[in-house]
Amino acid sequence: MKTIHYTTALAVALLAGGCAGKAAKPPVAAVPPAVLALKAPPANVDPAKQLSELLAAEWQRWLRNNPEEASLLGDHRYDDRWSDYSLATIEARHRADAAALLKLLEIDRERLSPAGQLNFDLYRQQLERAIEDHRYRNFLMPLHHLSGPQLADQMTELLQLATVADYEHWIARIRGVAPMVEQTIELLRTGLAEGRSAPAITVKRVPAQIDRQLVRKPDASPFYAPFVQLPDSIPAAEQARLRASAQAAISEALLPAYQQLRRYVVDDYLPHCRDSIGLAAITDGRDAYIFAARTSTTTDLSPDEIHELGLREVARIRGEMEAIRKSVGYGGNLKSFFGYLRSDPKFFHKDGAALLLAYRDIAKRIDPELPKLFGKLPRQPYGVRAVPAAQAPDTHTAYYQPGAADGSRAGNFYANLYKPGSRPKWEQEALTAHEAVPGHHLQIALQQELVADAGGALPDFRSQISFTAFVEGWALYAESLGPEIGLYQDPYSKFGQLTYEMWRAVRLVVDTGMHWKGWSRQQAIDFFKANTPRAELDIVNEIDRYIAWPGQALAYKIGELKIKELRARAQAALGPNFDLRSFHDTVLGSGAIPLDMLERNIDAWIAARQAGVVVKLRDAPAP
Repeated sequence: MKTIHYTTALAVALLAGGCAGKAAKPPVAAVPPAVLALKAPPANVDPAKQLSELLAAEWQRWLRNNPEEASLLGDHRYDDRWSDYSLATIEARHRADAAALLKLLEIDRERLSPAGQLNFDLYRQQLERAIEDHRYRNFLMPLHHLSGPQLADQMTELLQLATVADYEHWIARIRGVAPMVEQTIELLRTGLAEGRSAPAITVKRVPAQIDRQLVRKPDASPFYAPFVQLPDSIPAAEQARLRASAQAAISEALLPAYQQLRRYVVDDYLPHCRDSIGLAAITDGRDAYIFAARTSTTTDLSPDEIHELGLREVARIRGEMEAIRKSVGYGGNLKSFFGYLRSDPKFFHKDGAALLLAYRDIAKRIDPELPKLFGKLPRQPYGVRAVPAAQAPDTHTAYYQPGAADGSRAGNFYANLYKPGSRPKWEQEALTAHEAVPGHHLQIALQQELVADAGGALPDFRSQISFTAFVEGWALYAESLGPEIGLYQDPYSKFGQLTYEMWRAVRLVVDTGMHWKGWSRQQAIDFFKANTPRAELDIVNEIDRYIAWPGQALAYKIGELKIKELRARAQAALGPNFDLRSFHDTVLGSGAIPLDMLERNIDAWIAARQAGVVVKLRDAPAP
């Protein structure tokens, strides 16, 4: 009898009217196909057309449900609204996911082309992941220092406002913060009633974040920033009207909403937040963490296996660090060497401006070296910008913001300039390689162009689908490419690259430690500090990030190790016929995919190279 993933059974139950409220736990045994009552497709139905129509409809559903993302992609139909986080809408989306999964499974996968089968499998996995995630009700914990309405003004960094309509849409979004706050409070109240709250340590920073929104004058609001200098193409009278309308929206809707949010967080939510930091401490928490680890890494590795792998990687990297410590003639032990790297003024820029300039210089040095490693490079440019000052104290060292798929906005590597005395020079080359090129920008921009260049042969969701193990695994692997493009000539910079690799190895240990093994926050901080020279500010921010996002940090090292494993396999199999540029183009050629699918792509590429065949990635064998 054919086995069916339990999310399929859950989908059927949902559409039959069951599983209201909390989703049911997965059944122990597979559900028989007769119970699922899936329709066999008629023989005269074209499965490729079925799949194309379903994926096109689903893409439109995704855009409607994610108006912020639609705006950033250049689709401006929903520019006047935020995502709807009401409980009713969340449940409706859950049921829509279930309906879409059943429609997908009615398509005869075996009659699809290899490219169609890959699209089928990727979308099935995406739907199953969303359906299973709903079971753990993480949507009831939407507020912490890295997420929530108090950070909504960050959209101003990303929007391209040019016309009167653009500014009116932003004013509508300013007013729309009020219902967003009400929906957030509804979710938080429901979470408390169910015994699901964010860890208090991740919520304690939120009141100060809200305070930054509670300005005395509307024109001092971060939401007002787009109105400070309006385009000359807008007549003066219209400019005055738009500014007055924006200030009214801030006074009448935005500020009262943030005052309401602050009162609720300070008086009701924070006093009842849990003191525990690990996901395992809440209802279904251990199952939720297993799911988080599986989803993040796209593997079946258990938390215990990941923890042990992390310990082995930490030991290996420490050995390489010791070798560099000795090579630079430092006489103390590794711990004191870390202290030296954290504190000696020669390792730091005097101010944020110099720090930013250094990042930009590194990016310019990398750019002309990229053709050595890649046959295909993205057309989309990228920039290097400072993390917004209001966000900088509470966020990590850097991040990448993708450009718009329509080419209207470049990608950007955001560097944190807060307290430059805690941002060492020796980490800058590795960080630039990770966040910009050959890391995130190169991979994500190529993925966005994948759909555009396919001329309709690939569905739109392929440009946006994301598997953290692939995306972050590639970026960490990209750091290791530094010597091949002229980076890490200075031993301290090479040590910096090792500290970044160690950082991701430490994550495997501390994330599983806190969420699976019961480690305390201080225990995690101490382990991090003992094995990396990163500044304490960064370490604390990182640990709090792992507490807020259980399992996400596991993906980096797992993905990097898989890509390195596949490169070694290809080199061993092909010997002198190994082509690094072709290997990289193959890794990136299907966009972000799960690691098992990547492995099959590379094995197919190796076999084709051995047979002297040039493989078109789009036609590679499907898993």
